Amino acid sequence: MRRVAIFDIDGTIFRSSLLIEVTDALVAEGLFSAKIKNVYAKSYKNWHNRKDSYEKYIGDVVKAFDNNLKKVYQKDFVRISKKVVALQKDKTYRYTRDLVKELKKKGYFLLAISHSPRELVYQFAKNLGFDKVYGRVYEIDKLGKFTGKTLYLDQINNKATILQRAIAAENLTLKGSVGVGDSEGDIPMLSLVQTPIAFNPNSKLYAYAKHAHWKIIVERKDVIYVL
Repeated sequence: MRRVAIFDIDGTIFRSSLLIEVTDALVAEGLFSAKIKNVYAKSYKNWHNRKDSYEKYIGDVVKAFDNNLKKVYQKDFVRISKKVVALQKDKTYRYTRDLVKELKKKGYFLLAISHSPRELVYQFAKNLGFDKVYGRVYEIDKLGKFTGKTLYLDQINNKATILQRAIAAENLTLKGSVGVGDSEGDIPMLSLVQTPIAFNPNSKLYAYAKHAHWKIIVERKDVIYVL
């Protein structure tokens, strides 16, 4: 049985959000109207000026993306996803990038979970050597176009359940397991692994991790802090 290491992607390995980057690319390619930026312009400004949360901002980006994906061909989305990853693949945190490499060398089964679209997460994670990738799945019609419907939403929102399913399906063990996340949504997943790491955590994850005596890592500029 192989040991497993599970990583969140956006804000944990990738120094941004894959969904934000691909939404901007879809606008640039003319597949999304530039007007969709109005959906999240205010929340972006409020977050950027530290007047509101990042969660509010990214939630508005998800809303804009979901409401405009309908009628886009999956093949076009995959093509644009590859472009985004080609441009952004090196925008990673040093700590988590190096941890992935280290665990890969040790024979760990690397599992990536993200709330970004699966096609996009797959393109990003395969460059880092991940063995299995989970992301949002969007329904496709017979013509190969997205219908606008999100599938298996209850599952992708529960990373702990995904981890347990992967363990059973891939003959993995939690003994020696490692998990890395950055928000309170990662707590159930991190609670399952032997070595949970709160990386650049938001306030809710930080408070929980501190109380639970988990490892807390913050990377700022060229310094990595162990709290």
